[in-house]
Amino acid sequence: MNLRARLVTVFALAGCLTGTAAIDRQAVVSRHNPVVNQIDFRAPLTVGNGGFAFTADITGLQTFSDDYYHSGIPLETLSRWAWATDDNPAGYKLADANRDFVQADGRTVAYPTRSSTPAGDWLRRNPHNQPLGQLALEWDKSDGTAFTTADVQEPRQMLDLWRGIITSHYRLGGVPVSVTTACDPRSDTLAVRIESDLVAQGRLHARLAFPRGHDPAVKNTPALDWSHPELHTSRLVQPGLIERHVSTATYFVACERDYVQVAPHVFRINGRAGERTLEFTLRFSRLAPQFPLPTVAGVFAASTEHWEKFWREGAAVDFAGSSNPLAAKLEERVVLSQYLTAVQCAGDVPPQESGLTASTWYGKHHTEMIWWHTAQFALTGHAALLEKNLDWFRAHLPEARALAASRGLPGVRWAKMVGPDDRESPGGNPLIAWNQPHPIYLCELLYRNAPTPATLAKYRDLVLETAEAEAAMLHFDPKRGAYVLGPPLWIVQEIYDQATSQNPGFELAYWRWSLGIAQLWRERLGLARDAKWDDIRAHLAPLPERDGKYVALESHPDTWENPASRNDHPEMLMPLGLLPGEGVDRATMNRTFDAVLTQWDWAAKIWGWDYPMIAMTATRLGRPGEALDILLRDGPNNRYTPNGHCPQRSDTVQTSGQPGRSEIAVYLPANGAFLSAVALMLAGWDGCTEKYPGFPKDGSWTIQAEGWQPLP
Repeated sequence: MNLRARLVTVFALAGCLTGTAAIDRQAVVSRHNPVVNQIDFRAPLTVGNGGFAFTADITGLQTFSDDYYHSGIPLETLSRWAWATDDNPAGYKLADANRDFVQADGRTVAYPTRSSTPAGDWLRRNPHNQPLGQLALEWDKSDGTAFTTADVQEPRQMLDLWRGIITSHYRLGGVPVSVTTACDPRSDTLAVRIESDLVAQGRLHARLAFPRGHDPAVKNTPALDWSHPELHTSRLVQPGLIERHVSTATYFVACERDYVQVAPHVFRINGRAGERTLEFTLRFSRLAPQFPLPTVAGVFAASTEHWEKFWREGAAVDFAGSSNPLAAKLEERVVLSQYLTAVQCAGDVPPQESGLTASTWYGKHHTEMIWWHTAQFALTGHAALLEKNLDWFRAHLPEARALAASRGLPGVRWAKMVGPDDRESPGGNPLIAWNQPHPIYLCELLYRNAPTPATLAKYRDLVLETAEAEAAMLHFDPKRGAYVLGPPLWIVQEIYDQATSQNPGFELAYWRWSLGIAQLWRERLGLARDAKWDDIRAHLAPLPERDGKYVALESHPDTWENPASRNDHPEMLMPLGLLPGEGVDRATMNRTFDAVLTQWDWAAKIWGWDYPMIAMTATRLGRPGEALDILLRDGPNNRYTPNGHCPQRSDTVQTSGQPGRSEIAVYLPANGAFLSAVALMLAGWDGCTEKYPGFPKDGSWTIQAEGWQPLP
């Protein structure tokens, strides 16, 4: 069966071919354009291309950055290629943060878990992402006072999702101002058009300023650091080109117009006398760019073409005609999450948890989040964006082989918290294991979309070598005749003692399932099945349970006895939800699900991806009403802002001795997990014959869905 025929079959089984007219995709997308008619610090708007993004305030630029940072979502210009490393005069290396752990097989292995030592602290913070600059509107007021948010009159701002263009209209001193902002999909180029009589009068300019970086004292959502101008340089090498140096980072910012340098790290972009339009493009790049740059009109046209193609080629769902009060909220969240993840989660390095809006964990990627960030791309018709992320994993197979070898493992072992170099970061990170099977799952999703020899050849090493290390991470316990996982181990539910944790339920289920998928890849490649993998699948320890319910961890089976063990991620649900449920007893899982709903501490510590994860379990259990309720619940860390983001709580941090932000301003794993849950609810899974299994058949839902792919 060719790919097109296979997809038609999939759509038919999932109920995507309804016999009705095709979805009016532009209408569905456009009715959810974010519109801002008053200053809302939680609703800045972003344009970007997957690896570069610019977040704008009510002016269409980044004029009121302090207000947005302190009261809502920061305004930054970020990429996934800009990284800096601080000086390391002590020559710290990863082994300096090591601590010895005794493994289940009796071996002593050193893991770099000592994050609070000088070496551990430096290695966690480096390399760190480097903000590229801040572009603001500068208004010379006639009374000489400062330009503040109170000066913005009658604001009307909209992000046209169909074109990827922000338009901002307002008055300054009673004079109309219009600003149009877009990003080039093919290069890290920002296009800006400012129209106003204030430009013709020479009173309205653009101002480009460069911080040293982020505040180094803050791990999550740090402010830009404007201190120590002597520690970095911004050199005007020609009238339209700035060369930047910050520690080890070098990059360039080119402009169609000439810069006027007004301070060591501040440049002005002026209009021409008598002309009411100031328009320019800024190109950010690691190497000096070639002139001429893309034009403003060219970027607007390219953005329009790119986003129209994105919306027409990917999955879509239309809930028009539904009487259910959740329908509009669900449809809006689908559209905005598709846009935000496409803008922020497909760069040179896989995404940080805050995408390209703000910095978290020093910009580093958390590999256990790669499924939540990117699986949805394969499920929504945008597999190329998942491939972009897996390109990084393929490129870093040598580093992953070295890490595996250092721990006595064959194959590749994936580090947890990484920068562009794939070097592990000290802390509990090296003891997390559930990141390991993710590449196998993601490659399988790509193969399901394109079941060709080319797909097998491209991802062969990634799948098979990941499985080799995965199998070797287990130990056969002859006393019980079973393979066990851990210790040491830091499980999905990050509350248990790492030195003694053994046999967490989700990780056991993931090992069994992913090794089965790796065996399928061996067969597809014409290789014999690996006898060791089959033996592991046959003799792996069972999912831990107590009193008729699944628990998180066999070695600490107190989930339902100890209230302190009922917070963070309820991982005991994940074997039937994210996974298809091999080895799961449905009656036991139903009782476990009921217990999570009634006994879990949702306020103490739960994250934005937990809600979609729990909804996936409800869907596979045939409980669609509860799936929808949980997915859209107005609960801690599941409250979305008008621009589609999902802020999270975080550790309390301080800046220069003063209380700092106590939340993660945006959290892209929530958006990605949400889309994966919707895919399961619409398209189902292998063997599911029910149409739209995540929706109650109560007459309140009218659904048209196109292009959604089922899960395994």
